[in-house]
Amino acid sequence: MTRLPLIQIDAFAERPFEGNPAAVMPLDAWLDDTVMQAIAAENNLSETAFLIASDEQGVDYDLRWFTPAAEVAMCGHATLASGHWVLGQPGAGDAVRFRTRKAGVLEVRRGEGGYELDLPA
Repeated sequence: MTRLPLIQIDAFAERPFEGNPAAVMPLDAWLDDTVMQAIAAENNLSETAFLIASDEQGVDYDLRWFTPAAEVAMCGHATLASGHWVLGQPGAGDAVRFRTRKAGVLEVRRGEGGYELDLPA
């Protein structure tokens, strides 16, 4: 049986068990879409974010989001949760850039007392 990391992070929270929860699953390579969909359905959170290291210059990770029912084009709180996980890793800088399939490149930065994310209009 393959073990995969899964982290639940509460965005917009000042304390545990508050805010908007999202699952974050860092991967070495993309899983089949049906597998990622099944994982998101099992998590039963509004979104599960899947990320892999990117091979594109100027981008750190590729990022996708799934609800329990379908892949979605964009999810702000799951992007912040993914940024929180990445920026919490040893040697992380002050920002991380995510390439997405439909929302372009999104950057999460350390801000005053939390994280910042500019969303597309």
